[in-house]
Formats: sequence, structure tokens, C-alpha cells
Amino acid sequence: MRRIHACSLSAAALISIGCSSNANTSNATADTSTVSSTTTQSPSASSSRMEASRSVAGGGISIQGWTGQIDASEASRGQAITNAKLASDGNALHVTTGPAVAYWNPANSATGDYTVKATFTEPKYMNLNDHPHPYGVFIGGNDMGTGQQTYLYCAAYGNGSFIVRGFGPAPFQLNGRRGETNAAVHKATAPGSPVTQDIALSVKGNKVNCAINGTVVGSYNKADIVGPGKLKSTDGIYGIRFAHNTEGLVNGLTVTKP
Repeated sequence: MRRIHACSLSAAALISIGCSSNANTSNATADTSTVSSTTTQSPSASSSRMEASRSVAGGGISIQGWTGQIDASEASRGQAITNAKLASDGNALHVTTGPAVAYWNPANSATGDYTVKATFTEPKYMNLNDHPHPYGVFIGGNDMGTGQQTYLYCAAYGNGSFIVRGFGPAPFQLNGRRGETNAAVHKATAPGSPVTQDIALSVKGNKVNCAINGTVVGSYNKADIVGPGKLKSTDGIYGIRFAHNTEGLVNGLTVTKP
């Protein structure tokens, strides 16, 4: 029998509670792993420019128990957690950025072998940006909310690419600075159209796997993920991460243990 722990939104979660967190003071940077605005180009054809992060009207965190932290580079440019927005939308988490940000509930943690998964929907592909930006789940969160926080995330773009990246606390890449394409990752038909991705990170023995839409798109040795300048452990907090200037809905954030 498998045990499943779901991150649900109760009635209390609909009460707006202002949450804030100090910006990460490490050398972590915002996602520069953005790729070209056409859905047919690979990450190697990505734009080299970094568009400025916006400030979201009515920003902040209005879901009880949740918190978040923007990237250090965003904070250095004067951004704050209140310039991004996490709210409820029915049973979904509704994220609008603003600065690149990780959101989590400190009660959500996983140890040993496990899988963290969620479904991400970008209702209007690229509606807040001029090229694709990624979003996904993270695991192994330790020292969260401090300048020494560490975590690993797997994120998808709406043009058929994905990236696996960590903070230790400085950023480190597992499949390149701009990620790579994979046929399993869904592509939006055009800017403004919807695109949905099922994203999962699994820890099993000495392996960490990133799966998108039911296909393992990246498999990595734990020894390449845990250590100096990388994760403290694959045990820790799990949550979600969005790049800057991106909007999406997150459903079914759960952890499953064997």
C-alpha cells in the first residue's frame, strides 16, 4: 500500500494572510535558462537577453501556511516577495510572477525514497513575457528562507524543453544552463494558447529522476546532486518554483512514498 500526502487548499487557505520572507542573500540567480519564443527552436537558440522582472499588482502570499523567497539577484535589483503573487484559485495554486520565486509550505517535507509531483497549466503561454520561462517542482529544500537555502528543481517550458537545476546555495546545472528539448514535454500551439505539464521529481536509491508527462526525461546520480556547493540532502522541504514574468496554475501537489 502506498501513502500519499496531498497539499490541499482548505477553507482556511482561502483566507488572505500576508506572508513575507527575507530575500536569499546567496549568489543564486534568477532563471537565465530562458529559450526562444518559437516552439520549434531548441534551447541552443535561446535569447541571450534578460527581460526585466515585473511587479505584480496585489502581490504577496494569501494562502495560509505558505511562504516563499525570491532569488538573490532579484532582490539585488530591488524586487521583493510582494512583487510576485501566490493565491488560491479553487483547488489550484495560482502563481503570477514578478521576480523568480520558490514557494513552499514548511509542513511539506519528504525523506528517503519518494516522488513529488504536480500538474502545471500555463493558461496563456507567454502572456507575461517575450520568450518561454520555466516552472516546476522542487525537492531537497534545506535552510529555506535563508541565504543558505538549497534545493533542486525540475521545470518545463511551454516550447518542449525542460531544465533540472539546483541551488547549493549558488546555482548549479544538471542538464545545461538552458536545459534541453524532449518530445515528452508539451508544446503550446502559439503564444496565448494553454499548455499543461505533469512534472515529477523522484528519489529512489542512488538516483534522482525528473519525469514530465509520464516520461523520465532526466536521470542523475545522487552523488552529482548532494555534496559541497550542491544539496545538503535529498531529504527536505518540497514545493514549486516559477521563473520571472510567468503565470500558471498548480494542481495536485503531492508526495508519494513506496
